[in-house]
Parts: sequence; structure tokens; C-alpha cells
Amino acid sequence: MVKKIPQRMCLGCQERKNKKELIRIVRTPEGEIVIDPTGKKNGRGAYICPDLNCLEATIKSKRLEKSLEVEISDEVYQSLREQLK
Repeated sequence: MVKKIPQRMCLGCQERKNKKELIRIVRTPEGEIVIDPTGKKNGRGAYICPDLNCLEATIKSKRLEKSLEVEISDEVYQSLREQLK
């Protein structure tokens, strides 16, 4: 039997891709916004392509804030940009 590969949608380009190809950004129960390399952290997650353009599109449209249900400061966005480079 073929194992089903989980699909997720990138918040930036709105394309469905394999979960493994995307970066998970998570809002932890403590309210921190962090990149989750393992995909296993507790909290509310959102996915984007490992591409700065997708991150910028996500920031412009405020999709990340809507998806994580929290306001996100410029410092957090800046650190996400740094981690994506």
C-alpha cells in the first residue's frame, strides 16, 4: 500500500505542496512565533515555502497573522527573514 504524503498549502503562493517541502511556523502555547524545523512542536502551525518571496507575500497579506490568530511584530518577521536566508 502506498503511504499518503500529507499536503499543506503555502500561505504565500497558495500552492499545495508536500508537507516536507514547506517550513512550519508555529505559535507556541506561550505565544511565541518560531520556525519549527521538526514539525512536531506544540501550538498552532502555518506553512510557507522556503522562499523569501512567499514570506513577503504572507506578510503583506497578513495571512500569517490570520492563520496563527495573533498579531505579529516587525521583529518577529525580521527574525523569520533571517532564518529563511
